[in-house]
Amino acid sequence: MKNIKISNHVIGDESPVYIIAEACDNHLGQIDKAIEMARLAKLAGASAVKYQHHLPDEEMLPETPMSSNMEEPLYDFLKKYSLTLDDHKKLLTYCENIGITYLCTPFSYKAAEELNSIGVPAFKIGSGEMTDIPSLTKMATLFKKPMIVSTGMSTFEEIDVTYNALLNTGVQLAFTNCISEYPPSYEDMNLKVISLMKTRYPNAIIGHSDHTPDLFTSFAAVALGAKIIEKHVILDKRQPGPDQSVSIDFNQFANLVEGIRKIESSLGSEKFVHSKENEIRTWAFRSVVTTRPLPVGHTLEVGDIWTKRPGTGIPSAELPNLIGKKLLKSVEGNVLLSWDDVTN
Repeated sequence: MKNIKISNHVIGDESPVYIIAEACDNHLGQIDKAIEMARLAKLAGASAVKYQHHLPDEEMLPETPMSSNMEEPLYDFLKKYSLTLDDHKKLLTYCENIGITYLCTPFSYKAAEELNSIGVPAFKIGSGEMTDIPSLTKMATLFKKPMIVSTGMSTFEEIDVTYNALLNTGVQLAFTNCISEYPPSYEDMNLKVISLMKTRYPNAIIGHSDHTPDLFTSFAAVALGAKIIEKHVILDKRQPGPDQSVSIDFNQFANLVEGIRKIESSLGSEKFVHSKENEIRTWAFRSVVTTRPLPVGHTLEVGDIWTKRPGTGIPSAELPNLIGKKLLKSVEGNVLLSWDDVTN
């Protein structure tokens, strides 16, 4: 699998998980809230904070059907609450100043063109645009910036088409496994798809974009090999909005980052006796002991010996090999037996 690079972050199998705080539209169009979300994402340890650039008339018709997680038509909502390009410029500058990567999702080619003009380092593509091959290939060809593409609502066959089309452009590519339910049923998550995607799309980094209202499936995704985790964040869980039900607050997000870092440090595949185990091994393992006092010259029989801690004597696995051996000296009962106590 190839690595991709976004700003100063290398993303790949040998690199730390890339953790994106998805601010979505939870700022409700208020630049001060959007800036505060960047600040808190940085404090929580996120690799990047991501926003959305909506040009409603470029991305949809006014009569687009309303989703069940919306209280008003999406077109109307975006007209009221979308950030302006000047807002995005301020956010990018602020993120650069505090040392966190600014990312943004364009929901049309025109939005991507505008984001490219202000210097966005990569494009995060939403699931709804995953099959928009004309827009995606044009963005990849002209802007030549890494693309992270979510795959909710899609079949493998549809993802195949996008994968092949984007690979032909030479773009640095990542896919995020995703379920476009708000929030999803856990039975629908099918997290082992991550493993299938890693095999099926070897030239793309595979991650996971999570819409559950907690942390569990994100942790599981990391254990299954996801190298990007995207999670919706909100300043206050009591705030209404279309993404409220799938968002976590920044205390939860900090726990997410901490958990991911601990999990990824735990994912080695070597089996050996660690240095910290050696001390415990000496007392926790079992050795052969006598069950009763035995005289010199006695031939050991079943019932004369058994196993107890500590593990500093003859290893318990050697017990069968001691049956039939003669004692070179008398021994007390309930003591460790030594190889020096028996004939060879």
